[in-house]
Amino acid sequence: MRKVYVILTDTGTVLTKMIKFYTKKPHNHASIALDEHLWDVYSFGRKRPRNPFLAGFVRENIRGGIFQNADSAIYCCTISERQYDAICKKIKEIEENKREYRYNLLGLFAVMFNFEYDRKNAFFCSHFVAALLEESGITIKKNKPLSLVTPDDIKSSSSLELVYEGKLSDYFAGTHFEHLNEMTNPKYYRDFNTERVEIIS
Repeated sequence: MRKVYVILTDTGTVLTKMIKFYTKKPHNHASIALDEHLWDVYSFGRKRPRNPFLAGFVRENIRGGIFQNADSAIYCCTISERQYDAICKKIKEIEENKREYRYNLLGLFAVMFNFEYDRKNAFFCSHFVAALLEESGITIKKNKPLSLVTPDDIKSSSSLELVYEGKLSDYFAGTHFEHLNEMTNPKYYRDFNTERVEIIS
């Protein structure tokens, strides 16, 4: 059996505050991590911390940048080796064809009106995470299109177990991470490295 982690955050940016004003939920960004130390974290989001409109598929550094003071909830999902491989393969496929993928900003705002706006190869954060899990056989939200799934929908899945809630900085300051070195010159997001998501058969 393997584990993946879903990370829900509130970074306090202007866009997040706008979304939060509508949702009234504590966390409005979703990411997925392939390892317990949360190094391999992926989502659809901004590529530059100050520009929400320059966005797409990203590998996020949640130890720094706008995540440094973020509130968070971290969930664990136990899956089979086959399901884990399926998630890794899909991430690798998106990376290899990332120019064909877009951030679905219009779809994000369509959620507010419960209007499905599903564009080919276009995602926002919770749509991306839900699609990855659903494609590997993990049900997130029955009777709801994936393009309308919110971070709050994801956390309500019976397949997820809450393992931490609080500041991300406090999570990484915990005893389980004392042996890990901090990244040198951490950026908001990091370039994808296929070696870190190598499929182990």
